[in-house]
Amino acid sequence: MEAACHLFHLVESRLLNMRESPPAALDVGIICVMQDFSNLVLTNLKVELTADQLQLFKRYEELLTEWNQKFNLTAIADPEGIRLKHFYDSLTCLRVIQDISAAIIDVGCGAGFPGIPLKIVRPDFRLTLVESVGKKAEFCSEVVKQLGLRDVAILHARVEDLGQDLSHREKYDWAVARALAPMPVLAEYLLPLVRIGGSMLAQKGSSARLELEQAAGAITLLGGEVEQVDEFELPGLKEKRALIKIGKRKPTPPKFPRKAGLPSKNPLT
Repeated sequence: MEAACHLFHLVESRLLNMRESPPAALDVGIICVMQDFSNLVLTNLKVELTADQLQLFKRYEELLTEWNQKFNLTAIADPEGIRLKHFYDSLTCLRVIQDISAAIIDVGCGAGFPGIPLKIVRPDFRLTLVESVGKKAEFCSEVVKQLGLRDVAILHARVEDLGQDLSHREKYDWAVARALAPMPVLAEYLLPLVRIGGSMLAQKGSSARLELEQAAGAITLLGGEVEQVDEFELPGLKEKRALIKIGKRKPTPPKFPRKAGLPSKNPLT
């Protein structure tokens, strides 16, 4: 009972300090269920999630579970796995992305990772989600609608086409991707979308250093320079993660990215 009262006062305190009015129906039960996730984010990322944000994450989890029964959105379907390996893993991008407001494009977002969790925590981000699989793009649209997220565009498109589209080429502060492709391919996908002075951020695993060596020539050719490699493990697991930040130093040559399919079939060296 004492712990429950403490949690109630914690929720009440957070609501009183929110800039906007809280939802009409705050579900304290949801806050209790999500408390371990909230503590994980606070302890490791120094980000305190509001009651509203926890409710949004819980609804996102419910939608992912529901849709995953019909469509193959993710192999990680249990609540603990979703919260750690999808939500928390996405939020680790905040170890590198310090901006409060920025134009971000998430390429190959799948079921919305890392873009939608980042948008929940940083609502002033202007987010573009890119996904070539129709059902996954449709799911992202439903999540954005259900969660009431604003300033989010969902594009059912190939990234190679967007990189040659003047409405997207070199327009973003950040281009991010999680486990999408090897680094030489990923650099050709992302760097053409980033403005001069902006950055691409690749979420990688234990092969990060090797992939960087293989992509060194491609990164330079495409106008980038490696600025940071942040290596860590997911809490409670022996799973290595790395965030690779590559700054955009000069314009990407006009012929890149090449036509759809060519970057993956014939990676730059």
